[in-house]
Amino acid sequence: MNPPRDGEGDRDAQRRGGGGAPQARRPETYTARKLRRDMSLPEVLLWQRLRGQATGLKFRRQHPIGNYIADFYCSSLKLVVEVDGEGHNRGFAPEHDLRRDRFMEENGYKVLRLAASEILKDADMVAASIGALAASPLHHQPEAGGPPPRAGEEC
Repeated sequence: MNPPRDGEGDRDAQRRGGGGAPQARRPETYTARKLRRDMSLPEVLLWQRLRGQATGLKFRRQHPIGNYIADFYCSSLKLVVEVDGEGHNRGFAPEHDLRRDRFMEENGYKVLRLAASEILKDADMVAASIGALAASPLHHQPEAGGPPPRAGEEC
């Protein structure tokens, strides 16, 4: 039998992403994809504003970092933004959040936790405050080997 020609072949396999061998992906990747489809209302509201900001910052949503998945992540700032709903105050969630934050900070990430209720009250204000925090010169760490700070700007 001859191989398929120019676009012929198993259409179902093409819809599934090809007919080749399955790709080896980390479980966090599959979880992140599912979380992107099932975002909460506060996450959706914040995402709509973060992705459209004129600050030039690029955010990713539901981004895997280690064994964790950040709600939003800005790679240029190594900034993780977490949206905390009521569930973060119950059961083992506070301990899990502490472990997660410690892991992120030990690996050079900055973590910003936001209450979902604040986003529901005024998502525009929350997104603007994230942009202002990122643009603040006090937020950026001086580069190693860079020029010394000017007079009056010492850390």
